[in-house]
Amino acid sequence: MSPRPQPEAQAPVVQRIRIRYTKRGPLRFTSHRDFARALERALRRADVPIAYSSGFHPHPRVSYLSAAPTGVASEAEYAELALRDTADPVGIGAALDRALPPGLDIGEAVTAHTGGFADRLEASSWRVELGGVTPDRLAAAVETFLAHDEVLVTRLTKKGNRRFDARAAVVSAASTPVAGVDEPAYAILDLVVRQVTPAVRPDDVLSGLSLVADLELPVPPRVTRLAQGPLAASGDITDPLEADRRAPADRH
Repeated sequence: MSPRPQPEAQAPVVQRIRIRYTKRGPLRFTSHRDFARALERALRRADVPIAYSSGFHPHPRVSYLSAAPTGVASEAEYAELALRDTADPVGIGAALDRALPPGLDIGEAVTAHTGGFADRLEASSWRVELGGVTPDRLAAAVETFLAHDEVLVTRLTKKGNRRFDARAAVVSAASTPVAGVDEPAYAILDLVVRQVTPAVRPDDVLSGLSLVADLELPVPPRVTRLAQGPLAASGDITDPLEADRRAPADRH
């Protein structure tokens, strides 16, 4: 009796593709679960040869890395797709981009030639737009925050209130001059924050600014993640996909 063919759900992984995607406009309010559902639909529509987990309820083998919080826009979200057949990453990225709703856009797709991708996401660069706050007021608050060695803040989590240091993870913080905005009470806070455990998010830094510098926000902030990746000695964020782009050439 010949063996039964291996089910597609258990097909081995032959290629991994890393994608960079965005969350823009109203789509910034999508949760991680919402995006996962949207991506699974897009994988089917784009006919991507995605590998599946084994078991009674197989699911697409997708790894999500350091997703931005719900309500936060991002220019640099990352995921890794495990494929059962080899495919052109550029074609996969273009097909997924067409299948996803506007606002969830694929910026780039590359074949994973190296390991340890999650370890490359060392830090994030954030832009926080603050209505009702003048640049001078923000600059003074940032100076006070940075002068502290430790700023303990409290965040409500699923397991209750958690207290942690919001200062140590902050690599840099600055009140950036605003060009082309008529409203005088409008400021931009630029942050570079290490990705630590527990995660320190922009709203934690804002809580710290309120705590040590009495910075109150009349309106909710608008937050965008601009980049995430390796942290250079200069304090800049570098491209986490660069090692995978470079790897094929390095082999020759």
